[in-house]
Amino acid sequence: MLDRLIRLLHPADPVQRALTIATMTASLSTGLFYSVSALYFTRVIGLAATTVGIGLTVAGAVGVVVSFAGGYAADRVGADRLQLWANAVQGLALLAYVFADDALTFTLVACVAVGSRSLQGTAKATVQARWFTGAERVGIRARLRVITNVFIGLGTVIAALALLVGTATAYQVTMVAVGLFAALATVPLAGLRARVAGFGVAMDAHLVPDRVPGPSPLRDRTYVTTVGLSSVIAMQFGVTSVGVPLWIATRTEAPEVMISVLLVVNTVFVALFQVRAARGTHDVVVAGRTVRRGSLLLAAACLLYGAAGSAGVVVAIVVLVLAELLGSWAEVWCEAGAWGLAFELADPRSAGRYQGLSATGYAVASMLAPALVTATAVDRGMPGWAFLAIVFALAGTAVGVVARRAPLPTPSEAVTLVA
Repeated sequence: MLDRLIRLLHPADPVQRALTIATMTASLSTGLFYSVSALYFTRVIGLAATTVGIGLTVAGAVGVVVSFAGGYAADRVGADRLQLWANAVQGLALLAYVFADDALTFTLVACVAVGSRSLQGTAKATVQARWFTGAERVGIRARLRVITNVFIGLGTVIAALALLVGTATAYQVTMVAVGLFAALATVPLAGLRARVAGFGVAMDAHLVPDRVPGPSPLRDRTYVTTVGLSSVIAMQFGVTSVGVPLWIATRTEAPEVMISVLLVVNTVFVALFQVRAARGTHDVVVAGRTVRRGSLLLAAACLLYGAAGSAGVVVAIVVLVLAELLGSWAEVWCEAGAWGLAFELADPRSAGRYQGLSATGYAVASMLAPALVTATAVDRGMPGWAFLAIVFALAGTAVGVVARRAPLPTPSEAVTLVA
């Protein structure tokens, strides 16, 4: 166990190690931000909750656009350079929240913070697509997701100090820490070209003489379809972050502490099983089958969440835990399959644009999911949960069909992926 933990936190490959350390610091920042941001915006800055919601929605729309544009940028300036600068800008933007004192400033800062985060996500995926190959790519992405979940959890624990103190100064100090941790993610990424032989060549595939430009992913019907369907399934994160907490608090007999309990269950499950779930999903057919199985589990979890609304306290608690276990299992399967499809169906000549489109799908899901989940499951009860179950099951089944029929792109000699 100790050896596996060391390999997870300090892998031998220098590029993977840099991505891992950057993910640690960025995830600590995210955990801190998630814990105190809402209270900081409303209690310290003095914004109305509605204003915060509108500002973050506008920022989410910016994130959607930037995710897609970032793919084109990654193919033109080098994904590693783009990730480095996006991380730095995000750190500065998060620090700027400390100086935001009205709705307009808050919204502008949020747009830069969310936009740079989206840009960083696209660039990070492109770095993985260009530097690693096959099963290694999906495996590394799975390990980085484990790191992300664990360190977000640690950030949440650290933020509890500010919540206990509860003063404006405590929240401000925490927000400064949010920006500093985000900015520190640039340190391990700096100088990779000098430290790792061949890394710069792999990132600068766009500079290869007589290079044949790759196609636009928007003309790749198979890829667009899988991204669209995967985005529908990605709305499961809205179920976890918005739907379930509101459902527990307003429509079940379970105590509100179950919100935290289920979050812990999800974090532990992902940490234990995400890497295992990703094995073999570099095969497109296996990836599609994995998403299909996960979507069916997700549908079952939705029905169980809905059933908890008509049960007594004890039964509701048991049903909610069972639903969370199924939902977490579905999450690791659906994510692993989606990564395999995003990497393996992409034309390597346009790695940035393809990964940008994939990231755009997640950004759209993130923007739309809270409203959809609230309008269906939380407002309509069991019929709403059943609607979500049907949507997830149909989307996952369709992914399996598309993956089984998908033609694989032919690797270009003009692009060299250095393993």
